[in-house]
Amino acid sequence: DGGVPVATHAPVLIEEPDKVGASFVGHTLLGHMARVNPHWKAMETSPDTLVVFSGPHGYVSPGMHGEEPSVPTWNYASVHLTGTVELITDPDGMLAVVERTVREMESPRSPEWKPSEASRDVFERILKGVVAFRLRVRDETALFKLSQDQQDGVRDRIRDAFAEPSGPDANPALAGLMTRVDPRESDQ
Repeated sequence: DGGVPVATHAPVLIEEPDKVGASFVGHTLLGHMARVNPHWKAMETSPDTLVVFSGPHGYVSPGMHGEEPSVPTWNYASVHLTGTVELITDPDGMLAVVERTVREMESPRSPEWKPSEASRDVFERILKGVVAFRLRVRDETALFKLSQDQQDGVRDRIRDAFAEPSGPDANPALAGLMTRVDPRESDQ
């Protein structure tokens, strides 16, 4: 360990999504990871945890600015949630988290995969290799840099470079986010 932060890419779900408003603070996330991953042991001894959700991001070349002098930078969007983790150790609780994760991840797919009774038996057998957790969110920070500090013409050129589907900087998700979070719009 040596005091180095630990990070794991894992699916997390909102325990009661219908109750979340403009903030995640006070709400609970559910997740799971493989038991062979030592991260859960760190959670057990230090339950304060950071969860990071990354949005679109990309390199902004000085050439995208269309004026000199310019410097390279990075556009990004993310949300950081901090809270306290509680491990879920009972088999029924762990199985509920795994099954709910599958349901939520499958729901947008067409056709949606539905577990059979045989699949449930497999899920129950693999629980020995899974650790589930609950994170009670106490703080959130939304971070974004979308060239909002640039003049309108420069910001438009950067967004348009990301929007160009065949261009070297093609990043339609980032271009779309820059359009939605335009500082020229009111209430932004």
